[in-house]
Formats: sequence, structure tokens, C-alpha cells
Amino acid sequence: MQYRTLGRSGTVVSVQTLGTMTFGAEADEATSHEIITAYVEAGGNLLDTADVYSAGVSEEIIGRWLFDHPTEAKDVVLATKARFPMGKAPNEMGTSRRHLRRALEDSLRRLQVDHIDLYQMHAWDAHTPLEETLDFLDDAIHAGLISYYGFSNYLGWQLTKAVHVAKAHNWALPVTLQPQYNLLVRDIEHEIVPACQDAGLGLLPWSPLAGGWLSGKYERDVPPTGATRLGENPKRGMEAWQARNDDERTWNTLEVVREIAETHGATASQVALAWLTAQPAVTSVIIGARNLNQLHDNMAAVGLELSDQELQRLTEVSAPRVDPYPYGAAGVQQRHRPLVQDQ
Repeated sequence: MQYRTLGRSGTVVSVQTLGTMTFGAEADEATSHEIITAYVEAGGNLLDTADVYSAGVSEEIIGRWLFDHPTEAKDVVLATKARFPMGKAPNEMGTSRRHLRRALEDSLRRLQVDHIDLYQMHAWDAHTPLEETLDFLDDAIHAGLISYYGFSNYLGWQLTKAVHVAKAHNWALPVTLQPQYNLLVRDIEHEIVPACQDAGLGLLPWSPLAGGWLSGKYERDVPPTGATRLGENPKRGMEAWQARNDDERTWNTLEVVREIAETHGATASQVALAWLTAQPAVTSVIIGARNLNQLHDNMAAVGLELSDQELQRLTEVSAPRVDPYPYGAAGVQQRHRPLVQDQ
């Protein structure tokens, strides 16, 4: 296992985070506990969950593992999230002080701990003043309930505003951002990654395999079937089969991924994960698993070293399509200048 600091903090975490959205949904409790144990035994130390995952069941499953493994639990860096609905009442969602107080209390209870290392706002809340949210998080740090806080699914201007509001009030600063990021979803590189670099935030990318697409298990023009996420629901969310199947960029990227994987005797998943781990500002990549085989395959990516040429091939073939301005070549030229003019 390899390690990096958690964003701007001094806490050290593994370059792979165990995501637990499958716990209580696609993985039962016994399987989930086996996955956690194998992950920790391999040197992983960052567990990421959220109150909304399986309506709190994911946190409960983790809590029982932590209780049953007190020695190993001491080394775990625990992260969870709040913001999405946990009930139908108007105040059972959002990032208001009222909701976050109850959400944090509930997460601590389900996880069977008195402290959470990284507490993340699961998404932006346009109805709650940012000052209210950040004031609560600063209070939670001073109360010893959390060590750090971060964001998930924030835009560049949103996290930049949060950093400067926190500085203006002398509140604790965020340390991480958790966005979707992979070879097929790279638009965050235009604004969000630079904003994180400017603020010193570490990236914790979710969906690093693009909902299974980068594992290489899907074939062109062959609708998925069987016990896979898209096999069970081909129209599932952002990774829906038809749109990506019709996109030439998908298959061009997968072709290069497979070629590099064959060169290394690795899997497509491992190549995709290795590329993402090597990207600027990335602290730790969130891997999820339904079973131990998936976990072991993903974790093997830590030992895979891609050459600069291979990384460049992957970066070029998967480059997001943009207009010349503001994110294309013409726009980039406007944002940079030489130190001296050509003579």
C-alpha cells in the first residue's frame, strides 16, 4: 500500500479508500465485514460512507465491524457524509445547522464512535447560507466530534467561496473534495481540479471505473445483462449504457486501456485506477466492491506503475471534448503568458 496526506491535513491515508455504498445493498453484512477486513489487512485505512447509503445501514454495518475489531479500528480513518434526505420532513435534509446536528449525532450512533475523522457535505445546499454550514462544522471540530471536514459534488466556485468565507471568519478550512472522476468523466479538470489545487484540497474521486465501464466488461453494441449494475438497470444514472455505447470516445479509450493492460499483464480496472491515482491533486481513489474478488482486483492497482508515455496515451485518448473557448486551446492561451516576449 502507498500513502499520502489527507489534503491539506497532516493525517496520512492510503491511496485507495474503501467506499461502502454497496454495504447493505449489493453486499450483505457478512460479505461487507469480509471486505473491510481484507482491505485493512492489505494496508488500507480510509473508510468512506454516508448516512444515506442504504438509509443508514452502511454506517451500521461499519459500526458493528469497528466494535468487533477494536485494535484494527484504532488505525482506521473514518469518513462519512450528510446532506441528502433521511426522511420526508422538510428539515431532514440539507446542510442547515439543525439538520447537520441531528445527522452527525445519528452517524456517530450508527458507527458506534464518539468521533468522525472526515465529515463531508454530500452536495451543495442552495437554501442554507454557507456561513451557517461552515460555522456548524467549525463548532463540531472544536467540540471534538470531527477532526476535519470536506465537500462532495461541489463546483469550483462553490468550494472556492467556502474556503474564503472560512478564512474571513477564522474558521477551520476544508481539506478534501469528493467528485466523480475517471477516464470517461474528466470535465472537473477545467475548473474544479485547479480550484482544489489553489486551496490545497485533496481529491477523493468516486466512481473511478465509471460505473463499471472501465473494467472492460461491456462490449460494443451488446446490451448488458446479468448481475451487473447495468445488466440489472441499463438506464442507470450517468453511466447509462446507450449513451456511452454510442460515444466513440468510450471505445477509443477502452481500446487503449486494454492494450496497456495486456502489456502489464494487468486488468483494465487496474490500469484505469493507476491512471487516476497519478493525476494532480488526487489524495485517495475510492474503490467499491460487491465481493472479495472485486476488492482484490482493484487493490492490485496500487502496485501497477504506468510509464509517462502510457499515462500520456490515456490522457490524450480520453480528453474531454470542448469548444475553443473558454476551456479549449483559445481559452487556455488567454489564461497564460510567457515571462518575456519573443524577440
